Amino acid sequence: MAGQVTFSKDGAIATVVIDNPGRLNALSLPMWRQLRDAFKDLSADESLRCVVVRGAGDAFAAGADIAEFESERHDVESARKYGEAVHAALDAISDCRHPVIALIKGACVGGGLEIVARVDMRICGESARFGIPVNRLGAVVAYQEMKPLVQIAGPAVVLEILLEGAIIKAADAERKGLVNRVVADRVVEDEVYATAHRIADGAPLVARWHKQFVRRLLDPKPLSAAELEDNYACFRTEDFQTGYRSFLEKKKPEFKGR
Repeated sequence: MAGQVTFSKDGAIATVVIDNPGRLNALSLPMWRQLRDAFKDLSADESLRCVVVRGAGDAFAAGADIAEFESERHDVESARKYGEAVHAALDAISDCRHPVIALIKGACVGGGLEIVARVDMRICGESARFGIPVNRLGAVVAYQEMKPLVQIAGPAVVLEILLEGAIIKAADAERKGLVNRVVADRVVEDEVYATAHRIADGAPLVARWHKQFVRRLLDPKPLSAAELEDNYACFRTEDFQTGYRSFLEKKKPEFKGR
């Protein structure tokens, strides 16, 4: 199976591309591992402020390649090994320190939808389609893959998607909370990169703290005193001094991430 996951950088913005020509960017086992490695490398890159993940051409990703099941996912042990690779890739996306935006065109199904559930913002074109029709395969969505979907769309929507195995349109995905916004196909790339630049213009340490805070608030455990102290950590940064002084001086701040 020909296919790869690559990434490139343009200033403070990186782009990760899921690329499998002719198969709607379905991911092989090596591609899941490449996806993991790409996000680990980018998370460690202090020069970055935002990451965009997308599919090559006119699709986001059609999930796992079913043709690979016979060799890579045919029994419990092989499925466990495959699942470990998938979960490591998804965790690397969730754990990326920089804000991550999904640029979604066309098919975003199966593992593709599981990928976009791990990013911070989801922007799609009008032709995008979403679903996880694994009920036709006799397979389940694992706990680790399902939890982020439940968190962003709620249990009723996730069960609707899984029990019916339906593929839903972009407008319905927006209404159900699966995506942040839907725009015309012809402008979806412009919209995503304009959003990425707005994020990159902000204070990067603050973006990282906000990602951390949102994730922590999904845990019902009470916040500790040490965690509450994080509310004030930003006031020790050079970026805070830059930010409020630039506001008073009516000029654009140049944040350094310090």
